[in-house]
Amino acid sequence: MTTRLIALLGAECTGKSTLAEALAAHFGAGLVTEYLREWCEAQGRTPERHEQAHIAAEQAARIAAAARRHALVFCDTTPLITALCSQHYFDDDSLLAGAVAFQRRCDLTLLCAPDLPWEPDGIQRDGPVVRARFDARLRAALNAQALSWIDIGGEAATRLHAAREAVARLIGPAAATARPSTD
Repeated sequence: MTTRLIALLGAECTGKSTLAEALAAHFGAGLVTEYLREWCEAQGRTPERHEQAHIAAEQAARIAAAARRHALVFCDTTPLITALCSQHYFDDDSLLAGAVAFQRRCDLTLLCAPDLPWEPDGIQRDGPVVRARFDARLRAALNAQALSWIDIGGEAATRLHAAREAVARLIGPAAATARPSTD
């Protein structure tokens, strides 16, 4: 089975999780949620520098496991975000090469714009100023690595429509309406 990976990237509080869930439900596809959120909730804190590699590896492992079970997988973030967070918070570039290699395996990257109202959401939230800076870092990294993406912005309905259209162009109209089993 050939699996298609759809990555949803963006800074904090840009609607990635909500959009990933809606797309997975619409297409009857696999969904890999953000491991970092789970990790922070379990630990009651944000990760330290030495914990970043584990978080990136676990996100990649969960995506790989979902790819073995589904023909289409929506990834609520990838190791690229962890690598860029490592740069941002710890001035650490050690995860970038592996994260870029992983990102190249994604068939489509949907980049969620930071145009939604910012809302505090637990331990991980830094605020709208940091969100804007991280968005700029993410876009610069994607450009520097010649990684393509589709910008997804606007209100929730607009985002969902644009994302559905992008996925349908990738997988074809017949597959877009088939809704495969998610076992």
